[in-house]
Amino acid sequence: MEQTPPLDDLALFVDVAETGGLAGAARRTGATVPTLSRKMAALERCLGRKLFERGPRGYALTAEGRALLEQLDDLRAVRARLSRVLGNPDAVRVRLTAGSLTAGYIARRLMTVWSHNDSWRLEFVQGSKMLDIARRDADIGVRNRRPDQPWLAGRKTRTVEFAEFAISDDVAGYVTFRQGPAPTASTRWIHANHGDDILTTASSPFTLMHLAQAGVGRIVVSTTAAMDMPGLKQVSPVIDELTNDEWLVCHHEARHDPPIRSALDAVTELLTSKAHPMA
Repeated sequence: MEQTPPLDDLALFVDVAETGGLAGAARRTGATVPTLSRKMAALERCLGRKLFERGPRGYALTAEGRALLEQLDDLRAVRARLSRVLGNPDAVRVRLTAGSLTAGYIARRLMTVWSHNDSWRLEFVQGSKMLDIARRDADIGVRNRRPDQPWLAGRKTRTVEFAEFAISDDVAGYVTFRQGPAPTASTRWIHANHGDDILTTASSPFTLMHLAQAGVGRIVVSTTAAMDMPGLKQVSPVIDELTNDEWLVCHHEARHDPPIRSALDAVTELLTSKAHPMA
């Protein structure tokens, strides 16, 4: 019969699942390999489920194991928060989520607003959903609209303008993302206005940038993101219908946390100061 296992065993299960085996989990947790092996076997007996496929390459999750790991997202978030609170106060992690190009823009200029002597460290995490911040999976998010949930606070940083960029005015045709379930505004604009002129598509903004730099076609990006794209020039007027305000978003309560407040102030300064192309 399925029973409720101890939280400590579930935490060890997360370690084994995330590291892909007992050796990696042992290095992370300090527990011995035999102890972890015994704990995982006991957990499977307790739940009446097979959680791992054991093999020479490690512990691979079964379908039931993957389902359990998904249910333990909250446990992982709690552990991450405890690690920040109980860890070295001189190295508090503040997790920021943003689109790939915006994250790169911030990363390349981070040292203009932060130093190794600061008491916080900016950690870049993948993901762009508002839910990430509501569930405290991230501390700060860069978004293209003001948050409307009462538990989220927003701080406007700048107005973002978009235009077409290419290696020269002679380049015709476009490279863009495929139309997906949640396309970006610039993707929708290209498909709606230049659908017959799309030459190729890609799933990564950096691949699109490389295609544009190779002269394959035009790319539609923000004028600030284009500063980090050597060899490209603006070949169209600003596209007014794509202009939007940029917001820093965080949990309403978390914005009073000193490390998060310091990071908010620093990133705000970075995004609102006059930007210059990077060398």
